[in-house]
Amino acid sequence: MPSGFLEHANITVSDPERSSALLQELCGWHERWRGPSQLGGRTIHVGNDRDYLALYTHDSLAPHFTKGQPLNHIALVVDDLDSAETIVKDAGLIPMNHGDYEPGRRFYFFDWDGIEFEMVSYS
Repeated sequence: MPSGFLEHANITVSDPERSSALLQELCGWHERWRGPSQLGGRTIHVGNDRDYLALYTHDSLAPHFTKGQPLNHIALVVDDLDSAETIVKDAGLIPMNHGDYEPGRRFYFFDWDGIEFEMVSYS
């Protein structure tokens, strides 16, 4: 049977530089690549050496999508949930739905484009 891992997810955002800066600060990631998209617009890849988020934008696209259609949220694991919450607040975003249940602590927030993120810590 094959084995695999998630290499990347591609999401549409209104300001890839702003989103990239937040994700780099939250997760200790780095910018892997940036450039024009094959379909027009531009993309920034931000992540680690194995996996990343592709942050896509295009001037003619409406970047807002209704929650759950089709994406519910993106979960990111961090080793310091309290620091992550401070970073989210400092970015002007609102942490919500805090939980402390197996297998870890977590909170959620919506970014500037209405994309929901879950921040979770198993420490």
